[in-house]
Amino acid sequence: MTHWSDFAIQAPDLAAFGQLRFKSGVAYLASVREDGGPRVHPVTPIVSDRLFLFMEPTSPKGRGLRRDGRYALHCAVENSEGGGGEFWVRGLATFTDDPADRAAATQASPYAPAARYILFVLSVEEAFMKQYGADQALVRRWSALA
Repeated sequence: MTHWSDFAIQAPDLAAFGQLRFKSGVAYLASVREDGGPRVHPVTPIVSDRLFLFMEPTSPKGRGLRRDGRYALHCAVENSEGGGGEFWVRGLATFTDDPADRAAATQASPYAPAARYILFVLSVEEAFMKQYGADQALVRRWSALA
């Protein structure tokens, strides 16, 4: 599992851009439904040395991630011109009930997670960014496999 901190060491500028974009608001989590179809959920990612997601224990996204941990996570974009830029990561989500993980995620969270929320750690296996300029777009990619 490639943690956010590993990604940040290998691609510091890309990770810094991603952290900034994920802090800008809601992000969108894509997961796999039982029938193999895609599902998209609004979420609030938490970036520290790892990438975390808290959620309601009855959430369909939690059931889906426990069954099939593959995910993609895309930041919100401010406008139709791509304001602020795009950033996404993909990897595997793993449920954790480790108290140390929960403490780390809670400390890094921009909100106070409810005690009932469950927690996932998301590996970072691939990342992509695109910043839009007047003349051209700046695109960067990173892969743990490269």
